[in-house]
Amino acid sequence: MHDQRADLQWRDDAIPVSTRFDDPYFSLDNGLAETAHVFLQGNDLPMRFQPGFHIAELGFGTGLNLLAALKLWRETGQQGALRFTSFEAFPMTPAEMIRAQSAFPEIAEVAGDLAPHWTDDLNRLDLPDLKFDLVRGDARTTLPQWSGQADGWFLDGFSPAKNPELWGPNLMKEVFHHTAPGGTAATYTAAGFVRRGLQEAGFTVDRRPGFGRKRHMTTARKAQQ
Repeated sequence: MHDQRADLQWRDDAIPVSTRFDDPYFSLDNGLAETAHVFLQGNDLPMRFQPGFHIAELGFGTGLNLLAALKLWRETGQQGALRFTSFEAFPMTPAEMIRAQSAFPEIAEVAGDLAPHWTDDLNRLDLPDLKFDLVRGDARTTLPQWSGQADGWFLDGFSPAKNPELWGPNLMKEVFHHTAPGGTAATYTAAGFVRRGLQEAGFTVDRRPGFGRKRHMTTARKAQQ
């Protein structure tokens, strides 16, 4: 069975836009700054980093979040490997990913380190400072089958208005189930049904100032057992 691939157009020759979901893959303001504000700071990183810290993500996209997290892991002198698992139904080709990542010179070194490893059928990277798994397919099917638990979640699907499948209450329950005690989740959206889904799943949900033109974003925390 072949993967379904991302259907892309390029805006300003630099920003990939999904034609399937009519949504850009990263912020038109500054995708890397949005990643730092929403996903890294939203999960209280790097403060919560510890050996074996595990990030999971709904929506791998361009790989930008992975690169930003690994850069932060390296810059803050963490020991061992960062664990990172991403769920993606419509993966980009390696060439498309590398092209999208090239818009951000700040991550050029990390992007260059990983670029030789990207292949059309990649499922796992096992490097000295990164243990990465790409879980292909619809997260509504693949996440319930996953045996892992994440310390921090990046909820980074396309806009809930255009990609509601990745934000439904049943999937948020699976995110909660696959979150370690004391773990967190963060997303750029403050859509009411997403916040309610996270709350009903069991998270304590907070609203924080959003990035750029977005007034608010959402963070969630699972209680310590």
